[in-house]
Amino acid sequence: MAKYLISFPSAAMKVADTEMEQVGRDAHAVIQETKEAGVYVFAGGIDETVPPVLVSANGAVAEGGYTWAPPLNGGFTVLELPSKEEAIDWAARIAKACRCDQELRVFGLDPES
Repeated sequence: MAKYLISFPSAAMKVADTEMEQVGRDAHAVIQETKEAGVYVFAGGIDETVPPVLVSANGAVAEGGYTWAPPLNGGFTVLELPSKEEAIDWAARIAKACRCDQELRVFGLDPES
């Protein structure tokens, strides 16, 4: 079984304020489905009110992330699934609940982790 990252950047979620409460309920419901199916690893969103820090190999800490990279934000779900097809199915369910496209990636297998 592989672990899959299903995610979206904040800018992808273009939902009217009046619909946000329902989107939240729908998103929580699909995550509950993943838990009941036994495929849930974790899910959540980046807290965009807390700025990132960049920690170097020598332990130095600098405010902000990589200056050359786009900001990392949005929502993330990690599921453990037997196939890419099942990952696509769950990504579609999450996309429907969140009202925005989801990006699907597979984590490389590291037998030591």
